[in-house]
Amino acid sequence: MIKKIATVAVYVEDQQKAKTFWSEKVGFEVIAEHPMGPNAYWLEVAPKGAESHLVIYPKAMMQGSETKQASIVFECEDVQTTYESLKANGVKFQGEPQKMQWGTFVQFEDEDGNEFLLKQ
Repeated sequence: MIKKIATVAVYVEDQQKAKTFWSEKVGFEVIAEHPMGPNAYWLEVAPKGAESHLVIYPKAMMQGSETKQASIVFECEDVQTTYESLKANGVKFQGEPQKMQWGTFVQFEDEDGNEFLLKQ
């Protein structure tokens, strides 16, 4: 039986730029950073204490990466407060938080244009 999502890959052009985005702007911790070859690392980031991690994977090492996109939803306790904090850190959002019957959500982008959903 599957118990959790272990990792989700996000394909990026520049791992170090992505590492800065996720660690400094979003506030995630670097969980693992192991060399995988010239200018490439196995790089995992995650919210503090999280069981699931993002693998920040170099596009150059993934055949067909130009058509692969991550579909990731992050859950938080207060979308509005998280939105304001991340926006102040320079995270680009696709509009303002919206309230729906199932909860509040807002979309944001990383430095490579990957889109993510933040929900409450």
